[in-house]
Amino acid sequence: MEYLKAFLVGGLICMAAQILMEKTKLMPGRIMVLLVCTGAVLGALQIYEPLLDFAGSGASVPLTGFGYNLWKGIKEAIDNDGMIGLFRGGFKMAAVGTSAALIFAYLASLVFQPKMAK
Repeated sequence: MEYLKAFLVGGLICMAAQILMEKTKLMPGRIMVLLVCTGAVLGALQIYEPLLDFAGSGASVPLTGFGYNLWKGIKEAIDNDGMIGLFRGGFKMAAVGTSAALIFAYLASLVFQPKMAK
């Protein structure tokens, strides 16, 4: 049942992003920023954490989960360190995911020999 919940919630988030891509004139980068900001806002409104408890990876893997992670890190850092946490917290919470994405993207570029578009 866990897999089904994760699949449904993750699928709904991705479906919403796909609808935005196809039905609006928003560029993909702006849609990505919108998803990250949505996760942060839903985290601040205390809506995203129950969704994470319900769906697990279905809610934590999409970009909205990244936004929630940034918000959570900033909130914890502000609680512990004051206003300097505003600048430090997001980096601390998202460092592992961002590092993994960079490392795996680099490895993929070595394996598949990407070419620049002309």
